[in-house]
Amino acid sequence: MLADGGEAISDLTVLRDQPDVFGQVASTPTAWRVMAGIGASELTGLRQARAHAREVAWAQATETGRAVPPARAGGRDIPGLVIDLDASLVICHSEKENTAPTFKHTYGYHPLFGFLDNTGEALAAVLRAGNAGSNTAADHITVLDACLAQIPEPQRYGTPILVRADTAGCTRQFLTHIRDLRAQGIDIRFSIGAAITAPLRERLAWLLDQPDLWIPAVDTDAGLREHAEICEITPLVDLTGYSAGTRMIVRRERPHPGAQLSLFDEVTGWRHQVLITDTPPGDTPIQHLEVRHRAHARVEDRIRCGKNTGFGRFPSRVFAINAAWLELALTGIDLLVWSQLLLLDSDLAHAEPKKLRYRLLHVPARLTRGGRRLRLRRDLALAESPRHRLRPPDRATPTRHLNRHNLSRPRQPATPRRTPTPSSVTSPHPHPNHINTHQHQPGTSHRHNPRERAGLSESRHCGCPSGPCCRSGRQRPPTPH
Repeated sequence: MLADGGEAISDLTVLRDQPDVFGQVASTPTAWRVMAGIGASELTGLRQARAHAREVAWAQATETGRAVPPARAGGRDIPGLVIDLDASLVICHSEKENTAPTFKHTYGYHPLFGFLDNTGEALAAVLRAGNAGSNTAADHITVLDACLAQIPEPQRYGTPILVRADTAGCTRQFLTHIRDLRAQGIDIRFSIGAAITAPLRERLAWLLDQPDLWIPAVDTDAGLREHAEICEITPLVDLTGYSAGTRMIVRRERPHPGAQLSLFDEVTGWRHQVLITDTPPGDTPIQHLEVRHRAHARVEDRIRCGKNTGFGRFPSRVFAINAAWLELALTGIDLLVWSQLLLLDSDLAHAEPKKLRYRLLHVPARLTRGGRRLRLRRDLALAESPRHRLRPPDRATPTRHLNRHNLSRPRQPATPRRTPTPSSVTSPHPHPNHINTHQHQPGTSHRHNPRERAGLSESRHCGCPSGPCCRSGRQRPPTPH
């Protein structure tokens, strides 16, 4: 239901109305009772079930030649898996437990997410109050550990893993935790944005007079980025307290119209951004390290799509129910991603949920039974038509009113009128092709069988514009009176 765009528990009605497809679906009160009974142990079991399903999905993808694709940046593949951590605000318009004012002067929750950039899977999330800090190291450690628990064990210990985050993740406690994970046998590295402090601004001001130290930056398509330069300043800064091998890279570019600049950037005329990484020197050029980090912006699209797949609205005033709802929303996102990974090709394999629903999930289909199997047959012509693919149906188009006679019955073309034979005409009639079927006896009313009006009985058209049976466009044989 959440994968299909549901926003409330009552949206289960959509599934409940299709028992042939979804089987027996719980009622809304039953679903509320189940959600209210979910505690810490049930959430742990749900996360374990998601991890097991992910392992099966990745194994099937490998067997079918659709292995987990590599993440890309700057026209190159990023080795291994890439985990993006980021937080987002979810506004609540009613009072809910643990909601609070946010730093953007709104009111709601401030959850922290972890997405897999290779496929777009939602690995983990933690629901937090609206006033939760952005750079809380404990929350980042919790989400990262939950993300690693979702990755199957062969990939967790046998594949390089890169963790990306913005400046909120640049805490020494969080970076130390990543270093400790390497001691446990996980090949994990980080690429995290860093805040520009006063000592760092002094180094950047000195670099303004050193043009030879800067090299051109690379764009996402591997071309040179205009008016953008990068420089590694690891020897110029004090990285005491960071893990061994930490490097610092700075990027500057001419500000685009509307960019929010600090006072230092306004004075220098350059917009500066700094990142730290522990990728060893020599393995990758610093140009690729910088464009690899900028690809972290894709997590914003993951969160935006996720808000349309469940966690954009929370259904209850109880915090525990909303936390369970968030975990179910992550499951819905994974179901869509696995469907794309295992079943879909071309543009649908990379489509966002809204497009996927419009072109696949909401396309009319019909259930057929045969050979002891149940098949779902969808209208491919409708799914691939330009009208259905590019825009929704025109609301101005008149629709056909449905009733109990024409419900689920397609409109049929009118049958051509039949010229009556001379023997069938017994009296004059205003209509030249009239068949003598409406010479009613005195005291009788002009009534017709509703099955004939619905087109359920065989009849011939009399050619007369009067009477419901004639206006229905069906033919009716002459009957003696």
